[in-house]
Amino acid sequence: MNIYKELKTYFGYDTFKEGQEKLVTGILAGKDVLGIMPTGGGKSLCYQLPAVMLEGVTIVISPLISLMKDQVDSLNEIGINATCINSTLDQEELMERIKEIKENQYKILFVAPERLNTNIFRNTIRHITVSFVAIDEAHCISQWGHDFRPSYIEIPKFIKGFANRPMVAAFTATATKEIIIEIKKLIELQKPIEITTGFDRPNLFYQVSKAGNKFTYLMSYLKENFQSETGIIYCSTRKTVESLVKKLKEKGFSVEGYHGGMNADIRMKNQEDFMYNRTRIIVATNAFGMGIDKPDVRFVIHYNMPKNMEAYYQEAGRGGRDGEKSQCILMYSPSDVVKQKLIMENEYSSPERQALQYKNLQYLIDFCHTNDCLRNKILTYFGEVIIEEDCGNCSNCLDRSEMIDITLEAQKVLSCIYRIDQRYGVNIVTQVLRGSKNKKILQLGLDKVSTYNIMKNYSEQGVREIIMTLVARGYIHVTTDKFPVLKLTAQCREILQGDVKIHHKKELVEAIGSKDEKERKSKKAVSDHFDEELLSQLKELRSTIASEKRVPPFMIFHDRTLKEMAACFPRTKEVFLTIDGVGMKKYENYGAQFMDLVEAYCIENKIQGTESKVDEVVNTDESNSQVGAGLDRYQITYDCYLEGLSLPKIAHERNLKGTTIIEHLKRCEDNGQEVDWGRFIDDPNKERAILDVIEEIGIMKLKPIKEALSPEVSYEDIRLVIMKYH
Repeated sequence: MNIYKELKTYFGYDTFKEGQEKLVTGILAGKDVLGIMPTGGGKSLCYQLPAVMLEGVTIVISPLISLMKDQVDSLNEIGINATCINSTLDQEELMERIKEIKENQYKILFVAPERLNTNIFRNTIRHITVSFVAIDEAHCISQWGHDFRPSYIEIPKFIKGFANRPMVAAFTATATKEIIIEIKKLIELQKPIEITTGFDRPNLFYQVSKAGNKFTYLMSYLKENFQSETGIIYCSTRKTVESLVKKLKEKGFSVEGYHGGMNADIRMKNQEDFMYNRTRIIVATNAFGMGIDKPDVRFVIHYNMPKNMEAYYQEAGRGGRDGEKSQCILMYSPSDVVKQKLIMENEYSSPERQALQYKNLQYLIDFCHTNDCLRNKILTYFGEVIIEEDCGNCSNCLDRSEMIDITLEAQKVLSCIYRIDQRYGVNIVTQVLRGSKNKKILQLGLDKVSTYNIMKNYSEQGVREIIMTLVARGYIHVTTDKFPVLKLTAQCREILQGDVKIHHKKELVEAIGSKDEKERKSKKAVSDHFDEELLSQLKELRSTIASEKRVPPFMIFHDRTLKEMAACFPRTKEVFLTIDGVGMKKYENYGAQFMDLVEAYCIENKIQGTESKVDEVVNTDESNSQVGAGLDRYQITYDCYLEGLSLPKIAHERNLKGTTIIEHLKRCEDNGQEVDWGRFIDDPNKERAILDVIEEIGIMKLKPIKEALSPEVSYEDIRLVIMKYH
C-alpha cells in the first residue's frame, strides 16, 4: 500500500505534518515508536493510518470516554470501522460489542486502561489478531508527571500477556526529558524510533495578567476581544466554576459549566453543546479537556493558576488546534498559590512527590513573574534549545511598559538573605527588610542583623515583587519544601558586585516608595472598596442639593469624597469629619443629610458600619489617660498585637469592635509595621471559601461577598482574609 494514497483516501491530506511520516513508516516496518508532539500536532493520525494498513486489529489505550467517543465517531465518518469498550456500556451492549469484535468487524478498538487485564477483555482478544497497540496520553504512566493515573500501570502487564508481542507506540504532548525516559522504561519500549517535533505552538499568544479584580478584567477582556468566538475558562475548584457560570450568564454570555461533581448526563450535554457551538464558553475544572478535539477554540483563560507548567501547557494547548490564532491568558494572584498548596497538602502524596509538586508549582510562579519571553519560558521547561530571545507573540515580548532600575533594591534583598544565613522564606525576609517588630522576628534576634529595617519605606507588596522577580531570573533559589526557604545562587554575585543591572516594569513595583506615597495609596485603597449602590444614592443626593443651590455637583463633594463615604458608612460627626474633602463648614451645611442617608441605607441592608477612620466606641478612661497623654491609639492596639493577644482579646482590652481593631492594625501595617493577619484566621475551610468568592467578585464591595457565603462567616472574617491576601 502507498501511505500517501491512504493518507489522501481516508484523511484527505496530501502531505504529513512534521514527524508524522517517520512515525507511521516506523510502525509499518514493525518498530516500536515514541511520539512527543504538541496538541494539534497530529498524534492520532500516527496510529490511525497504520491501523488501516496493517493486518489485524489495532488496540488504542485511551484514558477518557469522551476521547474514545469522538475518535470512534470521526473514524466511522471517514470509512474506518472503529469501536470502544468503556463503562458507559450496559451488559447487553457490552456482550454485543464483544461478539462483533470477535467477528473481526473492527480495525481499531479503543479501550480504557482499567479494562485491559479483566478476564472478559483478555478472553475477547484471544479470538483476534492484534498487530499493534497504541498508548495515548502516555505521560499518565509516570507517577512524577502532572497527570499520573495508576490504571496506566496495567499497560506493561497487558502487553506482556501476548504470546506474540505486537508493535507498541506511545504518544504524548506533555513530557519533560525525565518523564520521557520513564515512559520508555515503564512501558518497556524496544529500541523505539523517537520523534520529538517540538513544543512550540506559534499560533498561540501567551499572556499573564495580575489584575486586582479578576471578574472585572474578565468581563472587559471578553467584551473587547471575543463577541462570538468560542473559548474555555479554567478554574481550580468546582465552586468557582459554578459561581463564575452564574455571573457570566447574568451578564448575557452563552456559557455552561463542567466539573467532576456534576451529574454525568448534564456534564455530557454541556460538553456537546460546546463542541457543537450551541454554547460559546465552557467554564471548567481540569476535568475538562484531555482528548477534546475542538479545533476552533479562540481563547483559553486560566481564571486560577494551575498546579504546574505541564498542566498549563496542556490546557492552554486546547486553543487553536486548527492552526489559527488563539489567546492564552493566565490570571495570577497570590491567593491562587495558597490554594494550590492547600490542594497539594490534601492529596496525601509521598514526601518525594510533594517536593516535586512544590518545585513544579514554583516554576509556574516564576513564569508569572518573569519579564522575559513567556514562550521561551515554556519551551525551556520542556528542554528545548532557545534560538530567538524575542518571540514577538507573547505579552512580555510586545510589552512597552516603562522599566525602572531596581538594582539597589535587589542588592538589599540578596544581602538580607545572606545575613540571615539563607534559612527563611519570603515572609521573614520581607519582614526583616521592612523592620517588622513581629514577635517571631524579635525572638529570633533578626532585628539585630545589619539589613534589618533597610527597606522600611517600602511596601510589603513591593518587596515581595522584587524577591519573586529575582527568583524568576535565577538569582534566588526557592527550596521545594512545604515551607520554602530562599537560597542564594552563584549568579547573584553579578548583582552584588554591580556587574548586572536589574530592571522591572514600573507598574508592577509601583508599590515601592516612601511612606508619604504609601499613605497616599492607603487612602486610595479605602475609597476603592466602596458600596456601589450607596455611592449611587449619595450621588443622587448630591445632585439634588446642587440643583437647589444651582452649583456644579463637585462643589458639594468630589466623587472621591463620596466613594470614601460609601466605604466607611459614616454615621457620627467624628467619623464624617475624618473623610477627605469634608471640613467643618461642609459638615454643618450637608453632614446631617448625608449621614441620614447612610444610616437609612445601613438599616435597610443590615450593614454594620465599618467607620474605618476612627474608633466606633472610645473608652472614657483610655481617652482621658492614654490618648490625653499623647499615646497613639493605633500603637496601643499594635502593642496588644505584639503581646500575642487574639483579635477578640484585643477588642476586649481596647473596648472596641473587632472591625475597628482590624482597621487600627491596617493603619499600622501601612506605616511599615508588620502584621501577620493569618494569626487571626483559625479556620482554613472558611478562609478557602472566602477566597473562592473573592476570586469571583473581587473586593470592591463586602456585602456581595457576605451574601455569597454561609451565615457563620462574618464581615470580620472577610476583612481578615482580604488583609492577608490583598
